[in-house]
Amino acid sequence: MHRSGTSCLTGSLQQAGLFLGDTHEFSKHNWKGNRENQNFVDLDDLVLEANGGAWDSPPAQVSWSEEHFTLAKELLAQYSEAPMFGFKDPRALLILDGWKSLIPNMEFVGIFRHPNAVVGSLQKRNTMEREQSLKLWYAYNSAMYKEYKRSRFPILNFGDPEEVLDEKIFRVAAEMGLPGRSGDEKFYTSDFINNSENDGPKLPWKINRLYKKLKKVSL
Repeated sequence: MHRSGTSCLTGSLQQAGLFLGDTHEFSKHNWKGNRENQNFVDLDDLVLEANGGAWDSPPAQVSWSEEHFTLAKELLAQYSEAPMFGFKDPRALLILDGWKSLIPNMEFVGIFRHPNAVVGSLQKRNTMEREQSLKLWYAYNSAMYKEYKRSRFPILNFGDPEEVLDEKIFRVAAEMGLPGRSGDEKFYTSDFINNSENDGPKLPWKINRLYKKLKKVSL
């Protein structure tokens, strides 16, 4: 889900040796950049729009056109020589079947954050109302949890203490076969944290239930 530590996770994996291509390395909302490849974001937006949705309005059903598949194949071909290529875009969770059909052996790494912290972050960035933010949190994290139940993959908790999360990320990187970080500087620091899980009222029961499920399966 957006505002859930995806940039920190992706930047850390990039630092460990994952090739991402041309990514955003600065924005006013992510001072180290969101580490998204704009070409992938544009394609994901295109698929969502064709299905009557957007990143903040997940469509009920999604189908990829031949044009979408062609564009995706052309995009992936640009990175075919990379020993290990990855991309980050939360939108991909909403249209995942198309990507899976193109990359059957794709590896996933997930991350989640307390709903109240996400609500606070979306309110600051997008002036989004709490009800819509919680609805989006549930839609994205439900998709992630559903995929996790199909085929287990590492899921991290952005609410973990800095040193704990950093150790877990680089354990995942090692298991993926990435060479590891060179030098002592870490991509992720607690400076990224601007909203607390303690901020906000009691969670609706289904939101709280999914959050507890994610905590249970996380590393």
